[in-house]
Amino acid sequence: MTLALQTTGLGVRLRRAWALRDCSLAIPAGRVAALVGPNGAGKSTLLHAIVGLLAPTRGTISVAGEAAFMAQDKPLYEGFTVAETLAFGRRLNPGWDGPYAIGRLERLGIPLDRKVGRLSGGQQAQVALTVALAKRPDLIALDEPLANLDPLARHDVMRALMVEVAEQRTTVLISSHVVADLEDTCDWLVVLNGGTVQVSGDIDDLLAGHQVLSGPAEAAGGVTSRTAVVEEVRTGTRVRLLVRGAPVTDPRWSARPVSLEELVMAYLRNPQCAALPRLAEVSA
Repeated sequence: MTLALQTTGLGVRLRRAWALRDCSLAIPAGRVAALVGPNGAGKSTLLHAIVGLLAPTRGTISVAGEAAFMAQDKPLYEGFTVAETLAFGRRLNPGWDGPYAIGRLERLGIPLDRKVGRLSGGQQAQVALTVALAKRPDLIALDEPLANLDPLARHDVMRALMVEVAEQRTTVLISSHVVADLEDTCDWLVVLNGGTVQVSGDIDDLLAGHQVLSGPAEAAGGVTSRTAVVEEVRTGTRVRLLVRGAPVTDPRWSARPVSLEELVMAYLRNPQCAALPRLAEVSA
């Protein structure tokens, strides 16, 4: 398995505080990875470090090939036309694919002669995404690309992105604090909490390795002694456990699969828990 990105012991100190601490993760090539976490978790800092906009204070970053970046505020010159924006991108990027950029925007129905400032929020997001994709990167890092977009525009941007990365076989790392935006499109999960990677892995494997148990509170000790409990919620005489590990066969317990949002929120509420493979396992 080829890795598109690997960080080892990554730390970034901003002024007197550590924005990232001992972040180690590996993402296989060709994956669409969701980077999730609460505001202030360090998602933007991690993306900036990966694409070279911030220098690590400690640790290492390895990116296979070229990386492109789309910032949260989608920095575009509102006084430029779309065509002028593409021309600017061509001058700054030696590997620029002009025909691809023009063709993509024409397929989306975005006029090349229109000022960027007169485009809708969704159209501006598509122009910014086109600028990033026209660099033909091996890895594209997107920082909250759906922020400030209405639901239809969010859907359109994600659908178009998935089509493009499938055709180009680009690895994507996309950050968001809204899990629902990423649930149907991403196949790898990275949870960042308090500046540290808390969860990383294939989403299907993570979901298959966790379950939600419901049963009598007095029997919870028998479960917690045999399996890893990520979250415990007690309601009177009943208890709900989100656990990782082997299935529980005690008939007093009912089990159901865990959703991606349940999994993410349970870990975020319990930062002492983690689900992290050894890097060697990812790259094997």
